[in-house]
Order: sequence, then structure tokens, then C-alpha cells
Amino acid sequence: MARASVSAIDVMAFPLLPLLRHAMGCLLGLVLSLVDVTDVAARSHAAGERNVIIVGGDHNYPPYEFINEEGQPDGYNTDLTRAIAEVMGVDVEIRLGNWAEIRQLLEAGEIDVLQGMAYTPDRTSRYDFSPPHAIVHQSVFARKGQAEVTDLQELRGKEVIVQESGVMHDLMLQNDVGARLIPADTHADALRMLASGKHDYALVANLPGLYLGRELELLNIQPVGKTFAARRYGYSVVKGQEELLAQFSEGLAILKNTGRQQAIYDQWLGPLEKPGVPWKKIGQGAAVVSAVLLLVLGGIVIWNRMLTREVARRAQELQVQQQKLIQADKMTSLGVLVSGVAHEINNPCSLVLMNLSMLKEVLRDSEEAYEAFFQQHGDFVLGRLPYSRMSKEIPRMLEDISTGAQRIRRIVDDLRDFARQGPVDLSESVDLNEVVAAAIRLVDSTIRKSTDHFQVRYDESAPRFRGSAQKIEQVVINLIVNACQALDSRDNAISVATQYDAAKNRLCLEVRDEGQGIEPENLSRLSDPFFTTKREQGGMGLGLSVSLSIVQEHGGTLDYDSEPGNGTRAVFSLPINPGTLLE
Repeated sequence: MARASVSAIDVMAFPLLPLLRHAMGCLLGLVLSLVDVTDVAARSHAAGERNVIIVGGDHNYPPYEFINEEGQPDGYNTDLTRAIAEVMGVDVEIRLGNWAEIRQLLEAGEIDVLQGMAYTPDRTSRYDFSPPHAIVHQSVFARKGQAEVTDLQELRGKEVIVQESGVMHDLMLQNDVGARLIPADTHADALRMLASGKHDYALVANLPGLYLGRELELLNIQPVGKTFAARRYGYSVVKGQEELLAQFSEGLAILKNTGRQQAIYDQWLGPLEKPGVPWKKIGQGAAVVSAVLLLVLGGIVIWNRMLTREVARRAQELQVQQQKLIQADKMTSLGVLVSGVAHEINNPCSLVLMNLSMLKEVLRDSEEAYEAFFQQHGDFVLGRLPYSRMSKEIPRMLEDISTGAQRIRRIVDDLRDFARQGPVDLSESVDLNEVVAAAIRLVDSTIRKSTDHFQVRYDESAPRFRGSAQKIEQVVINLIVNACQALDSRDNAISVATQYDAAKNRLCLEVRDEGQGIEPENLSRLSDPFFTTKREQGGMGLGLSVSLSIVQEHGGTLDYDSEPGNGTRAVFSLPINPGTLLE
């Protein structure tokens, strides 16, 4: 019986062995699959960590950005950054700290973008800025009973508290009004020092100053005088991070179009601003208008969602727009500067020319007396030189002074015309020869530094045409400067020529240089945005792209002919038809 039992068990074990082997194989496969999934998840997590954008800001700049009572970043800038991250589908980490240290971390690359920095022309050399999401006004705070301050020059000799590395700190150092600056880490520290009786004034942003004065119950200080130094306030990155900045600019545009940015602004800054016209109540009362606006808003929301899915495709286009905005802002600043400089230079030039004419009359009236004295007593000293020499030199010197003063006035007028801002008007009468002459005067210094052989030929038969002289002048300047930059030595020549082909009704400008030439594969890309072979010299690759846009606005063409080592020939051609031809 025992033997029979053992045989039965053996018989049952044989069919179980394949099942056990199959089960073990499945278990092993499951374990390997789990390992693979864990590895993929770990890699995905690491990649996610690498894609987190570090956003920095001031830890005590309410209501824009600050650390709240729970130890978390808060404020208008912080809420705006989180909303942009949501609509753009990016991950952000917000770090708030001492403002001077945060700026150092940005320049060191440990922080990617600042969520709030005031724009100044000086800062554009180190930072790029997004379109503003707020306008920050500055105020002078003082203890109650002190006189109003209407101009920064009135702070001369005073002790003035400013935030270290803040916009007013930079402005006071730049203008050097003669005040003794007392740096403070935050606006709150500056106002506390002033309220405690230390120093004379504090220069802080208006809304943060009012907010902190109310929150800290600093009842003995107040702003004195009107607000000043309004600055555009927005996101900023160090130079070279335009693509990252473009994401925040795109997200900000989406929030503005949907009204979400305004809601965040009203939540944080609305209570501190003076009440204005109740547009919201008026909008609520206009039911029909509201319905139409809702439909438009719905369309905008759908459109913005489509834009979000196409961010990668639009990245280069956004960079171009960003650079054009920066260039437009620079040109606006240049226009203001040139207008002031022109006024300051033209006044003394006019005085020189006016007095010069009087000196010429004095010389003519006294010439007979000098000559008679010379004939009677012989040669004598005049201006430390013999009269026999000075009688010939003085008229020439006066003529040289007159020529120099006229040249200064002409250059200033050319600069003012070049920097003038306004809507593009393609209906003015333009003389191409005059435009080329003005452009050459503006870049005369660059030409003289680049070559000893510069030639220009004007076709006197060239007719006037309708267009924008300022825009055409910009094209001519870009072509001449590019020709100068292509030269290897001062022995290489540059020639500029205008030509009118009456048979073909075309007006042409040719700029030819004997420089390095252009590789064949680069020739077709010269007008592409951001394409440049001079990146290490600071070239941005926008000059010829902008020039082509201007030429196309005028209905013309811009062609290049070049071979490596044989120089380059650029030809701007404009069709002349009855609509553009002027006698």
C-alpha cells in the first residue's frame, strides 16, 4: 500500500512541474517590467527637475513680491508668475531673497529670470526685458512736517536712504546729485530707519511705500511731493536668454488678453490706487455690449489655447518681435536724447556763426588801419605772430571756423532726422542723392576708420520718388556699415553709387566693397532674422533683415552678389512708376 501511494504522488507531480516553470517565468518577467517602469519613471522625474525654471524676486517688496506670514512667496508678481506657468505648461520654482543677492544669483546663472525689475536704458546692456506688466512710480518719503521735494536736485547735501542695487540707487549714482546715499536691504528697512528719526529722506517705490507704511503703522512718515521716475516693470533675464524671456512674454500676453492679469492686478494693487472711473459698473450695465465682449473673449481664449500648443513653432518669431520692441525703445530713447543734444549744440553754434560775421566785419574795418601801421612802422606782432603772416592767416581761420560750425549744425540736423520717431509715411518726397549724402555724413567716422579709399557717385538725373526718407536712410547706413565691417585693411576700397535707368524705370543704389566676401551657402541667408557671421563682435543679425523689410515696404528689391575673397556688391532697386515719380 505504501508503495502504491508513493507512485500516485509521483504521477501527480509530473504534470505540475511545467506549470511551476511557467509561473516562475511570468513572475520573473513581471519583476523585470517593474524595474523598467521604475527606471523610466526615475528618468522622467530627473528630466522634470532639470526643466524647472528658477524665478527670483525681492523677499520684502509688497504688494509686488514678499514672504507672507506662512513663510511662502506671495504678492502680485508671484501670482502672475504662477498664472503664466499654468497657461504655458511650464514648471517654476519661486525664490525670494535680498534684492542685491538675487541680482547676483541671476548674473551667476543660479536664477533664470526675475519676475519684477524696473526698466532703465543703462540696464539694457546687461538684461533683456519683457513687455511691462506694471508701471512703478517712485516717491520721496519724509517725516511729517518736512518741506516738499519737487526735484532730485533739492536732495543735494541730504542723507537719503535707498534700497541697495535698486532702481533709485542706480539712478542716484548715475545722476550724482550730491546727496549722501544710505543703502538699505529692503524698502521696509528704509522706511523704519526714516520713521525712527535717522537720516533725512527715503527714496522708495510709491505703492510699496504706501503699503508698508500702512502695514507697519509708520504714522509719522508720508510721501512729499509728486511721484516721479515712472518705470516700466516686468520680467527680465540676462543677455542671451531671449528664448526663455519669450515664454514669459507669451504667457503675459495670454493673461492680458483673457483679463486674468488685470484681475490679479486689481486684487493686489487696486486698493492702493486712487479710485477712477467705475468702468466695471458701466460694463455690467451694458448687457448687450457685455454679451458681445464675452463672445470676443471666448474667441480669444480659444485662439490663445491654439497659440499655447504652437509655442515651439512661434519661438523664433517671438524673438524677432522682442528684438524689434527693444530696438524701437532704443530709437525712442535716442530720439529724446538727440532732440536735447541738438538744442544744446545748435544754440552755441548759432552764437558762433552770429559772432563770426561780426568778427569778419571788424577785420574788414580794421584792415586799412593795420596795413597803414605796417607800411609806416614795419612788421609788428599780432597774436604772438608777425602781422605779415597773421594778415593772411586770420581770414582763413575765420572761414575754417565758419565751415566747422556749419558742419556741426548739419550733422546734428541729420542725427535728429534719423532718430525721429512717428508713424511710417510713404508719401513724402524723397531725393535718393540727398538721403545717401546724409547717411554718409552720419557714418563718416566709421568710414574713415575702415578705409582710405571711399568713393561716391551721384546720378544727377535721378528723380524724386514717394517714400520715407528716414527709412531709406536706415537701409543706406546698414549697407555702408556692413561694407566697412567686411574690409580686412584700410587699403580695401568702398564705392557707393546712385543710378537711374529710365528705360526700365528703376532707381538703384549700389554699395560695393573689396572685403572678405560671403560664402555661397550664406549668401541666401543674409536677410534671415538673427543670421550673422559676426556674432563674436556683438552682431545680432537684424540689420539686413530690417533693411529688407523697409525695401519691400517701398516695393523694391535688395540683392547681393559676392564671392569669397572678391568682395560684395549690394544693390537696392526701386521701381519708379507714375505713382512714385515726382518732378
